Amino acid sequence: MTTTTRTIQVEHVIIRSTKSFADVRAKLEQSLPQLNPEITSLIASGDTRRLRDELEAGPELAIFLFRDHGSLLRITGNARKAVQYEIGNPLTASRMTRQQLAAGLYAPLRVVLYEDQEGGSVFEYDRPSSLFGQFGDQQVNEVAHGLDVALERALSHATSSAGSYDGQFASPATPSIKGEH
Repeated sequence: MTTTTRTIQVEHVIIRSTKSFADVRAKLEQSLPQLNPEITSLIASGDTRRLRDELEAGPELAIFLFRDHGSLLRITGNARKAVQYEIGNPLTASRMTRQQLAAGLYAPLRVVLYEDQEGGSVFEYDRPSSLFGQFGDQQVNEVAHGLDVALERALSHATSSAGSYDGQFASPATPSIKGEH
């Protein structure tokens, strides 16, 4: 057995808002759909053509899972409002893991939303390009930089007063994280 270690530098992002936890959580969950359960069935069935079609037609980012971390604090008698999300896109993840399987360690991405002491809300996450950059792979880095933009837009949208959008966070200047290069 061989074990190797290395230290990497990770850029941690904090987005603060005066909007309530409940409002930000609701807006995020309205903006980013839950991952379509049919995707899991298509992966299991091996129907790759239909799977690819579904993923390409789907949203740029989706919520894979969420965990109520605030409720865990009930054991200390101090419940808080805090939710951890796994956010990403299976097609995007496959674009990275086909180059570097270890990239699966960070896909989907983890984001925490919690209520601060003043009643506002806070998102925290590690910038995708700083996590995936450790692999030194240009194709993975390109996808990771697209994730930087898409995730920041999604979270900033949830904390903003802006209205609805089309579920796609890429602008004309920023290609979709799902597309092939």
